[in-house]
Amino acid sequence: MNRERMEWPDGAVCALSIVINVEEGAEQSPARGDRTMEPVDELGVFAKPPARSHGNESNYLYGIKAGAPRLIDLLDRHGFEASWAAAAASLEAHPALAAAITERGDEPISHGWRWVHQFRMSEAEERAFIDQATASLTASCGVRPTGWLSRYLHTENTRRMLIEAGYDYHMDDYSGDVPFLDSQTVPGRPLVILPYALDTNDMKMWTHPALTPRQWLDYAIDSFDWLYAEGLAGLPRMMSLGLHLRIIGRPGRIGALAAFLDHVARHDRVWVTTRGAIARHARAQLA
Repeated sequence: MNRERMEWPDGAVCALSIVINVEEGAEQSPARGDRTMEPVDELGVFAKPPARSHGNESNYLYGIKAGAPRLIDLLDRHGFEASWAAAAASLEAHPALAAAITERGDEPISHGWRWVHQFRMSEAEERAFIDQATASLTASCGVRPTGWLSRYLHTENTRRMLIEAGYDYHMDDYSGDVPFLDSQTVPGRPLVILPYALDTNDMKMWTHPALTPRQWLDYAIDSFDWLYAEGLAGLPRMMSLGLHLRIIGRPGRIGALAAFLDHVARHDRVWVTTRGAIARHARAQLA
């Protein structure tokens, strides 16, 4: 059976991509003109329109006020780069976070204009959504995003419009542990597909059945160790670690991330980098 191969720089056997999702301030709320409240909620409470969940909004805000500084401190401790999958409206609402991302030299990824579903949009609406997110993130971070992550679902038009808008890679894929090219959507203009991962995402500590922080840590370490071992055996791999400010940034959970990063730091053949760097490296190998 053929196995996908990808060689990483400097003899690395595993590329680790830390993705920090920034959705706080872009989630649904009647206060922002939405018909209903945000249903993704650690409180476990959802009411019919036009009710507003002030409690859930404050729980999201925790990610900005307390979670973000904790994550940045941990990344700085190890000198690890990260990619920030940001709903553009979030960084407009919180420019200090945009400045911190820029100061670190990290990569902004477009997570849409608002943290809303785009699969219901017409082609014209989705194109405007992509363009608005791109322009906003460029203004907030001083660098144009080259990658895109939807909120769960996208349309049949999404990849074509991302190529037309100048994007280099797309993350809405969970099919493997190495990047690959989509050369079919727009012949002659291949798009790098950079698979993401749901199983190692910290959302597993929010959704039911939820993992405890220690269970999540064990799972993340097991995932890294297996991929690292495959790399040592001649099949270099990529690991995606998806994080959220309002989830992993809590004091009872942040220690799990600290322990995972400490574990990674004890390995000398891992490339901790941005998704943009991985996409560029993959394109050079696969083109």
